[in-house]
Amino acid sequence: MLSSNGYFTNSALIGLVLGQLVSLLVTSTGLFSSELSRRGIDAPTSQSFLNYLLLGIIYGGIVLYRRRPLQMKWYYYLMLGLVDVEANYLVVKAYQYTSMTSVMLLDCWSIPCVIILTAVFLKTRYQIRKFIGVAICIVGLVLVIFSDVHAGDRAGGRAPVKGDVLVIVGATLYAISNVSEEFVVKSADRIELMAMLGLFGAVVSACQIIIFERTELQSVHWTKDAVAPFLGFAAAMFLFYSTVPVLLKISGSTMLNLSLLTSDMWAILIRVFAYYEEVDWIYYVAFVAVAFGLVIYSSGKQEDETTFHVSADDVEGKARDQVTIPDRLEERGAYHALTSEEQL
Repeated sequence: MLSSNGYFTNSALIGLVLGQLVSLLVTSTGLFSSELSRRGIDAPTSQSFLNYLLLGIIYGGIVLYRRRPLQMKWYYYLMLGLVDVEANYLVVKAYQYTSMTSVMLLDCWSIPCVIILTAVFLKTRYQIRKFIGVAICIVGLVLVIFSDVHAGDRAGGRAPVKGDVLVIVGATLYAISNVSEEFVVKSADRIELMAMLGLFGAVVSACQIIIFERTELQSVHWTKDAVAPFLGFAAAMFLFYSTVPVLLKISGSTMLNLSLLTSDMWAILIRVFAYYEEVDWIYYVAFVAVAFGLVIYSSGKQEDETTFHVSADDVEGKARDQVTIPDRLEERGAYHALTSEEQL
């Protein structure tokens, strides 16, 4: 993250800026979801469907224009689309039961999940202080749940504990999705990822809408006040999905989820100044705990470079030597030797 003269490198600065951009976009999606919930509209899959449709049309058009074979097996994208759709469904559904502030804070449960997944599957190594920082963040999560139980009606939802559970499960699925996307953007193609995620995400969402949300959509009185939050949510999600792969390639999925912690601050400000809602004092303690954990995590040396082991059978459209040469270099230790010589 730091250059030899102690200043941030260009990639680090770009990562920080993109991190705050996606943080604001996440806060925007929360704002639109809360608005739909306030109007009694409960159609979380329908909200996400428009985003997947936009991704499939725009990025799918680019993929068709390039006429290149897929670089990853199609069923990987199908599984990723399924996980991503259900993650969005659970988190958006949580707005029906708990407050926007709780959703934003509990979303950072994805951080320890990402660390575990990257360590196990992507072989990323972390220092002890990273785990201490994550542990402090988890303390903040516990405080949020306690606050929702303690605050009751002030929590901003009819069943805050149920909403908290939905967010935690959704955040776990988000972690799986983020790590999978990091693997794809660093070993395959970002445009292809967005196109296939949009395609399969739209298919899965459409099936889920027909089964679970058809009656709800028919009962909605489609005025401009009801349509506007739908379109705003779709636009914010499209920009979010378009920006995330770039940030993943530059900084990784752990930094992405850490950057999203600042969305908690925006959520609290919106709740207090836009909705004039009372925020339980434990929320502030929880936010301080999360912020302190983030500082601990960010201090010191960043995590070691992620190593990918990609099978040639899993990557389409590439020659076998193109896939296996980096692995062979790493196995012989030549990769790290060459890197050290370049730094000298």
